[in-house]
Amino acid sequence: MQSVTFLQDLAAVMIVAGVVAVFFHYFKQPVVLGYIIAGVIIGPHTPPFPLVSDEASIETLAQLGVIFLMFSLGLDFSLRKLREVGATALIAAGLEIVFMVFIGYQTGRFFGWSTMDSLFLGAILSISSTTIIIKALAELGKTKEKFAELIFGILIVEDILAIVMIALLSTIALTGTLQLREVVATVGQLGIFLVALLLIGLISVPRLLGYVAKFKSDEMLLITVLALCFGVSLLVVKLEYSVALGAFMIGAIIAESREIKKIERLVEPIRDMFSAVFFVAIGMLIDPLMLVEYALPIAVITVAVVVGKVLTCSFGTFIAGHDTRTSMQVGMGLAQIGEFSFIIASLGLTLNVTSDFLYPIAVTVSAITTLLTPYLIKSSDRVVNWFDRVAPKSLVGYLKLYSGWVESRGVGQRNQATRLIRKWAWQMGLNVVLITGVFIVAAYIAQRTSGLGFQLPEWVGGQKSFLWFSSVLVTLPFFIATFRKLQAVSILVADVSVTRAAAGENAPAIRAVIANTILVVGVAALCLWVLLIGTALLPPWPILFVLLSIIAVVTALLWRFFIQIHRTARFALNEILLQSPPPQSHESREPMPVLLREVELETVTIAGTSPAAGKLIRELELRTKTGASVVVIGRAGVRTINPGPDEELKAGDQLLLLGHRNQLDAARVYLAGH
Repeated sequence: MQSVTFLQDLAAVMIVAGVVAVFFHYFKQPVVLGYIIAGVIIGPHTPPFPLVSDEASIETLAQLGVIFLMFSLGLDFSLRKLREVGATALIAAGLEIVFMVFIGYQTGRFFGWSTMDSLFLGAILSISSTTIIIKALAELGKTKEKFAELIFGILIVEDILAIVMIALLSTIALTGTLQLREVVATVGQLGIFLVALLLIGLISVPRLLGYVAKFKSDEMLLITVLALCFGVSLLVVKLEYSVALGAFMIGAIIAESREIKKIERLVEPIRDMFSAVFFVAIGMLIDPLMLVEYALPIAVITVAVVVGKVLTCSFGTFIAGHDTRTSMQVGMGLAQIGEFSFIIASLGLTLNVTSDFLYPIAVTVSAITTLLTPYLIKSSDRVVNWFDRVAPKSLVGYLKLYSGWVESRGVGQRNQATRLIRKWAWQMGLNVVLITGVFIVAAYIAQRTSGLGFQLPEWVGGQKSFLWFSSVLVTLPFFIATFRKLQAVSILVADVSVTRAAAGENAPAIRAVIANTILVVGVAALCLWVLLIGTALLPPWPILFVLLSIIAVVTALLWRFFIQIHRTARFALNEILLQSPPPQSHESREPMPVLLREVELETVTIAGTSPAAGKLIRELELRTKTGASVVVIGRAGVRTINPGPDEELKAGDQLLLLGHRNQLDAARVYLAGH
């Protein structure tokens, strides 16, 4: 009988949702609004009687809708788009979220609402609707315009910050307060987890999907994708994060695979079904009489959303260096709230920290701003033209001068050394994040297994010592890669900071001191950090000494093996993130950024039988024949950085070569003479 009741409720939901969706589609209105109205029609607050008898079953399906909705948002996530509009997206999204949280909080306090209601209202108003904006831009045929690309980048940053906001709100709701230390700890742990999950997923998941796609079975590919979606969502929940976070992250990871178009096609019908149930469930919570009672707050909040988002997003885009027309188009395109707002409002209800009226108010404001979105986008040009007419000429001229100045500064090219240092600094940072993530997982495993009957003997340090030792072994490739990058950075920093013209004959010695200092300080900081994050697992000192000795031996014996492991993982990541099809809108690109994405350093020793021994660099023609360049010559403890073409190479010299992997391999063979 229970199954019949569930079938009856599901039939009511889908029939009413289908009829209303057709009606809204016919009148060219957002279908999402139709689903919400369908929920109001069949909900318990609409007479004469509710059409759904078991709301718990529908709520379970709605939770699946949350997973698929966030998963589909992740599939729309693009690291490449974020990289192209990164600065603008960060500035505009940051200003918008901070300002809108403040406005929402102050609005709630103005109406006499509680602190928690006001705080959640601010969070609800801070995130724009990715789904609504994408659909509106597609219907208007503006997805390829410049302002649309900026909007997509801002939405990506908003989605990331919304995940962080959900974690912080959960902490506030459970503890009642949030100190600065808790904020740093929460954001830090979440950031490390997200980066580690993203990097590991980008290395493994696209390859797995590529392997499954070889079987030419849509069913097999779909089941694999759903297994990843629910599996990662479960993992994130077990780690006490939001299920929305797991669904969004695995969607973002899958979005970087080559099979993304097929996956979107396969997942779309399932997503549409469960998303419809999700929005219907939202509508079932709305009491029309409550909306009449809170008509004034709804009107005020709607105005605050439209005006606040237009001003903050336009201002953020403008100060990032874009013209007033583009900035205004961006601001007017982001003036609404949507699915993330529903999830934040639902979080408050689930945790029992917000009042019942906040959820329907948020939904109503979202519906109104959603209806306004297409009209705001279409009227942006008229608003800009009106502003140009009525604004003082001096102000308009100043705005144009500022945007031109920022753009001209962005066009300036950095020198090659600065680019390399920045690139390697990012790589070292990612390595440290991965190392930290491994130790955090090990500490989590230690806590979960402490009560089990199986225990290692104390003379080997117990389970914690085993986990610490295993964590070090697993992260050795990242340690070695970081050490090698530190060597490269120290040499380049020393070379850039000390010129022969300024230091004279003492330049090589001063460079050596600077390079060695940077290397020693960097290695010491890395070791201290590892000791800090591994404190919970650290073995007793005698056992620690033995384990460090074993690690030293393993490192010495398997040095090149670990380098190859890290290189393979990095190449897999580069293949996913960097080997994308060239953008159609740009006919020419400068070769330097592409070169620096894959450039490496490698040390080669000149043997006595090498054809390079006794030759000048210009006579060797290494760059012409292999593409690799000599950036440092090490001889008898003295380094010559950026040697000139008349520098003679001698047997025993250590050359630091710069180039692509294939260029370095060719240079090694050429210098060996075979």
